[in-house]
Amino acid sequence: MIFTVLKLVHVLAVVLWVGGMAFAHFFLRPAAQTLEPPVRLRLLHAVMQRFFSAVLVAALVVLVSGVWMIGNAAKTSVQAGLGFNMPLDWTLMATLGIVMIAIFGHIRFALFKRLTRAVQASDWPAGGKAMASIRTWVFVNLCIGIAIIGVTLLMG
Repeated sequence: MIFTVLKLVHVLAVVLWVGGMAFAHFFLRPAAQTLEPPVRLRLLHAVMQRFFSAVLVAALVVLVSGVWMIGNAAKTSVQAGLGFNMPLDWTLMATLGIVMIAIFGHIRFALFKRLTRAVQASDWPAGGKAMASIRTWVFVNLCIGIAIIGVTLLMG
């Protein structure tokens, strides 16, 4: 029962993270492009501040629940007298998930700080540069997230 609940929490955290990136990249950003730079950058900064706080929690939930589920499967195999070989899809999911967390860390703790400083200073060109970098890395993470979902569904 706990495995099922952890899997549900794991998947819901992934949905929040990947779905939020898709929404921001394909819907929010294009709509915000119609706004003047000061308004656009303040809006995107406020949205990302909330979203990145949620993603920080989601990433921790995904990491902890994933490690627990892998550990539980390994423990169950060993207790049954079997060896544990992690399935390839799990290995890919875990590896790419860690890459996504690292990229998110760069976005949140480096690039978003640049955007925050630019918005606070009303330095709109610097804010635009920071947003361009954030957009690029969010798109990379979105592609990795979609790849993980695909691998999991096609191989699992």
